[in-house]
This record gives sequence, structure tokens and C-alpha cells, in this order.
Amino acid sequence: MRVLVFGKTGQVATELARRVPAGMTARFLDRDEADLRDPAACAARIGNCDCVINAAAWTAVDKAETEEAAATVVNGDAPAAMARACATLGVPFLHVSTDYVFDGAGDQPFRPDHPTGPLGAYGRSKLAGEQGVRAAGGNHLILRTSWVVSAHGANFVKTMLRLGRERESLNVVADQVGGPTPAAAIADALIAASQAMVKGTPGGTHHFSGTPDVSWADFAREIMAQAGLPCVIKDIASSEYPTPARRPANSRLDCLALAAAFGIARPDWRAHLRDIIQELGT
Repeated sequence: MRVLVFGKTGQVATELARRVPAGMTARFLDRDEADLRDPAACAARIGNCDCVINAAAWTAVDKAETEEAAATVVNGDAPAAMARACATLGVPFLHVSTDYVFDGAGDQPFRPDHPTGPLGAYGRSKLAGEQGVRAAGGNHLILRTSWVVSAHGANFVKTMLRLGRERESLNVVADQVGGPTPAAAIADALIAASQAMVKGTPGGTHHFSGTPDVSWADFAREIMAQAGLPCVIKDIASSEYPTPARRPANSRLDCLALAAAFGIARPDWRAHLRDIIQELGT
């Protein structure tokens, strides 16, 4: 089975490269080979493969507020062009999306069929990508996830570990709740889903996030506890930590449909956190 992956150095792409199973070959395209700012060029790279995974994206949430047009090309136009090429060739297309397509209202997990309502430019750009992928008409998987963490790149775990070593206490937002999701688990989910889709299993829009759901503050406390750092986490409201882009207060995702369709269960992020901290040598 031959897989073409857009992305090479991001959190999910890095874990995909580390977890390619026997019987699968994967080619990873970095920005020099496939720049998502040029959707047509990305689509032209697709060929001689059994499925395509898009693990690349514009992830600078705050920067998107002032550069929405550029973010929309990367997160909207590029995956749409990839999906159209895949539909023409008859190969499955797997695309990673986000909880930011929702408005974050309420306290119940969002189902895949829940109405969308992005709060900002990043969410709108990702929603545009979802719409373009569906419109392409091929067998596709849109995998919405949240709070991605790993030992690679920039993410909440690495930031907390760095600050936890430097400070006696940290103020962390406590009124945003979601499921931290290990990039390694996302990679495993994409591999399992791609294998099934190549054999004819239909994709669709699905959710995948870590369990249990937790606030950023409680997530930070678990990071400090597992790392053996004495840093005290103090709860604050989102209003006390303003950012250019609004974050969803509720990022809980209902992942039951993914389990039913592909047999993929939610990962316990606490176990993965131990692996991440061990890999970082903290």
C-alpha cells in the first residue's frame, strides 16, 4: 500500500513517519516539494499512490486573524484541490481538521453532524477546507481533532514543561475544556482508517480526541505532576488571558461514530503524556 503524505515536519506527519507499518510505504512531501500556498501545484503532485493523507496546515491561530486570505488558501483551497485530484484518480483522501469549526457553546460533546459556527479566521479557513473536500465527491475522511500534543514542534506540553522549570507558579485558563490528543494516536488513527478505506470502507466526517476531557489548567497540573515539577497552577478565566483569536470554551468532541465505523477508540492522553515526557527527557 502506497501512501502520499502532505507534510513532513509537523506533529502528525512526524508521528506518521515513525509509525508506518509493514506492508505500507509512505512518501512525505515538505514545503519545498508541495507548498500549500500553491493548491494547483499540490494537486499535481498526486499520483502513483493508493491513498493521500493531508497532515499539513496553517496552524497559527492568532496570525490567521490578520492573514485570513493566506490561511484560507492553505487550509481551504489546497485540501480542496487535493481532494479533487484524488476523486479523479479514485483514491481515498484523508484530511485532518479541528474543533475550531464549532462555536464552543454549551458543555456537551459536539457530534460530527452538529452545525458549525467558527469563532475566528482559523476556524473559517478549516471549515472552507472541509467544504471543499466534501464537494470534490471522492471517498474522503475528515478527521476533526483537538489540542494536539507531542514531543515535536510547538505545543502546550512543551510550553508548560519549559515554563514549569522556570517559574514557581503559572496562571492557566480553566474555563476552556477539551480532549488533549496525542499526535501519535492521530497518526495511528489515520493509518488504520487509510487501510480500511483502500479496501472500500467509506470515510465521512469523524471526530477523534483524547480522553478524559479536561480544562487547560487541569491538563497543566497533570503535566507538572508527571514531570515531577513543583510549579503551582492557578486557575484563571479566558478573559484574563486575551488573545487575538477567540478560543472555543467547549472543545469536547463526540467520537462514537469513528469507533463504530473504524473500531478506533479514544486514546487516554495521560498514558501518552508519560511517553512524551520520557522522550523529552524531562
